[in-house]
Amino acid sequence: MLTQGEDVEAHALKDRGWSISAIARHLDRDRKTVRDYLNGKRVPGERVSSTQDPLALFEGYIRARFVDDPHLWATALFDEVVALGYARSYPSFARQLRLRGLRPHCEACRGVKGRDTIEIEHPPGEEIQWDWFERRRAPWGGTAYVLLGTLPHSSRTRGVLAESLDQPHLIEAMDTVMRRLGGTARVWRVDRLATVIVPGTRDVQPSFAPVAKHYGAIVEPCPPRRGNRKGSVESAVRYTCGRWWRTMTATTPEEAQLSLDQIFDNPTVAAAMLDRLLHRSVVFNIDGESYRMRAHRAHADKLRKGVNQQPST
Repeated sequence: MLTQGEDVEAHALKDRGWSISAIARHLDRDRKTVRDYLNGKRVPGERVSSTQDPLALFEGYIRARFVDDPHLWATALFDEVVALGYARSYPSFARQLRLRGLRPHCEACRGVKGRDTIEIEHPPGEEIQWDWFERRRAPWGGTAYVLLGTLPHSSRTRGVLAESLDQPHLIEAMDTVMRRLGGTARVWRVDRLATVIVPGTRDVQPSFAPVAKHYGAIVEPCPPRRGNRKGSVESAVRYTCGRWWRTMTATTPEEAQLSLDQIFDNPTVAAAMLDRLLHRSVVFNIDGESYRMRAHRAHADKLRKGVNQQPST
């Protein structure tokens, strides 16, 4: 690749009668490269990739899918193009979508910028956030009710379909979700569900109190007009809607539950979360043992030598 200055110099030398070979020796570049720049086949400052663009074969399909649904999630679209033969990773796919500008512009989806925010600390095992996900006109008829439980520290989420929003079905769904998460947390964070919290108060429903006692959990309702206090499960609801419901092909509740389990166990989910955190960052891959583990091993070896050392006589 020639820089802008080298390109200007190459054209100036050509006008003076220099040969391409002489210009290439002077610039310490390949003759074919110099010839392409002098003939206008290449643009200075832009490197030509030696490999074929992996997304070029799927660009027409991607544009057609965005015409059908401009808000289609990239993770759902990634699964579709992988089935068609796309062989790169999800971060590469998302980066190419951004660089090509394939997603249609939507002003409402740009979000709020410049607003003051605060990070809420979530120690491991501190709380589970609960919320319902409802969608009418389910493929099997009626309304689909999905209870989502999220561990904010790890963002691990599990969901269970229920037949109703009443308290018995809520308790059954909560038990199933906690079993899939591997247990309960110290606090259950809920919004002001009438089946859990007495309307207009922060007190737990008398009929729900024995449930919390059985699991040894503290029920904490969200403060009024503070929906972000359970932002982890709110994000899970948004993800479930965009990633699962909009692309679901199940026709029965059983098939829907199976597809929901596959969505939350999909490794693409972890890749998507990391991509949203790292796509503006420079990632350094460091080989070898970490400093933390190195210090830990050195301390353990020191203790081991002290234990094994024989007392002097």
